[in-house]
Amino acid sequence: MQSETITAAAAGTWKLGDLTVNRLGFGAMRLTGAAAFDLGAPRDRRRSIGVLRRAVELGVNHIDTAAFYFSTLRSANELINSALAPYPDDLVIVTKVGPGRDPSGEWLPWARPERLRGQVEENLRQLGRDHLDVVNLRVEGPGPVAEHFGALAELCEAGLIRHLGISSVSPAQFFEAQAVAPVVCVQNRYGLDGRGPNSGELLRICGEQGIAFVPFFAIAGEGREAGAPAGGGDNGVVTDVARAHGATPAQVRLAWTLHQGPHILAIPGTGDPAHLDENIAAGALRLSAEDLTRLASS
Repeated sequence: MQSETITAAAAGTWKLGDLTVNRLGFGAMRLTGAAAFDLGAPRDRRRSIGVLRRAVELGVNHIDTAAFYFSTLRSANELINSALAPYPDDLVIVTKVGPGRDPSGEWLPWARPERLRGQVEENLRQLGRDHLDVVNLRVEGPGPVAEHFGALAELCEAGLIRHLGISSVSPAQFFEAQAVAPVVCVQNRYGLDGRGPNSGELLRICGEQGIAFVPFFAIAGEGREAGAPAGGGDNGVVTDVARAHGATPAQVRLAWTLHQGPHILAIPGTGDPAHLDENIAAGALRLSAEDLTRLASS
């Protein structure tokens, strides 16, 4: 597939609340290092900034990030600020709160509700904004979420947040949050060969309600934060479908994800300019019914 003439608009659009975005977005997690949350050698700063600017040039208007996306000398939020501020009017930046990391990179306990304001303000400071477009509550474990979601709803009323979403949740937690305040998106692990518990059910529920479903690790699959395995780790069916379309296996995985419903927003992340162009081009890849049947059975 030729990527240079294809933009993110090829995948179509959906809404996050009242904000319209192209269904092919960008995840900032891998901008800071070769592996997510790696405190080893950071990525080249100039290259990461170039990737962000190229993404916007290619029509990306939905960027997913978090204050806890950082490595030695690199912060995803700071890179976004440096590369894109002053921000385009149509750019929607989605961040998440709940987890946290100390300066050494160690994970902190899931934040208590009263600590969420500090996390929101940290994202505001790093991004250089006076409000956040969408904030996802990233849930840790099976417990209740109403108190946490209520704390974020108060920050919406205060004008610090425009819309709320929720991440890594069960259907019961989703409904619990929805009883507190409107939910504009659900972000769970979902891909061709790596799906979180209940993600299929949540994808269906979101489709019925017109809510955006935002899968992460659509390419990495079971590799998760470590990324896709060397060589892609693809089975023969994925490789065959990719070859038939003149595409890469990663593009097939993204296209398959987008084909699961018009309300799905993909957020593939990369620090590689060539991979960025390939990911964006996947939005124009149309899989046949036969392709989808073969992939479903692979």
